[in-house]
Amino acid sequence: MDSPKNKNHDEFDFAVIDTHRDKRTGYPEVVFCAGKTADQAEAIITRMREQGLPVLGTKADSILAERILRRFSEAEYDEISRILTLGSIRPKANRRGMVAVVAAGTSDLPIAKEAALSAGFLGSNVELINDVGIAGIHRLFHRLPDIRKARVVVAVAGMEGALAGVIAGQVSIPVIAVPTSVGYGAAFGGLSALLGMLTSCAPGISVVNIDNGFGAGYQANLINQSGGP
Repeated sequence: MDSPKNKNHDEFDFAVIDTHRDKRTGYPEVVFCAGKTADQAEAIITRMREQGLPVLGTKADSILAERILRRFSEAEYDEISRILTLGSIRPKANRRGMVAVVAAGTSDLPIAKEAALSAGFLGSNVELINDVGIAGIHRLFHRLPDIRKARVVVAVAGMEGALAGVIAGQVSIPVIAVPTSVGYGAAFGGLSALLGMLTSCAPGISVVNIDNGFGAGYQANLINQSGGP
């Protein structure tokens, strides 16, 4: 047990904040806001800011965002991705490398922006490229020079999830595939995209869970940061 003088967490009756995670991993705890009441999420975010920690909140609704924006002048909220940030790991001027986040269609944009904003918060430069799905594959080929400048690609797609495999066959960098819950009935809420990405014949692909833009952005940032300045 931690002694009062060496405590590495902060407790509420509904949550235990891991206040030393940044010291162990280089990055602070991230607040998953869905499933929490606005009061609970606000209390956690406020306590983290009181301890000088930058905060990334994912899946934050507008009610919580309005409270945080009123309380903290530095807070920023993106309605599309539902990402809430207070500060960042590294100022924009000092961000490193490049992560390309590529979305198949505008319907995939909420998850793509979640990945992009997460990677940016954590310290990466990010290029967000939208609406280049394989139904109009010439649009993707037109952006390949931009994608190839990155150290890692996050490919975000619903439907059958083919975008990740197509990109992996065109680049020499890691591709993180994000299946989204976008698609008609037989897409089964993203399961078809997930299975398509998992069974892709293109090498160099790793796959995160359905709609997990944050997880992809976090992993992309780790890969990007390992490449040096």
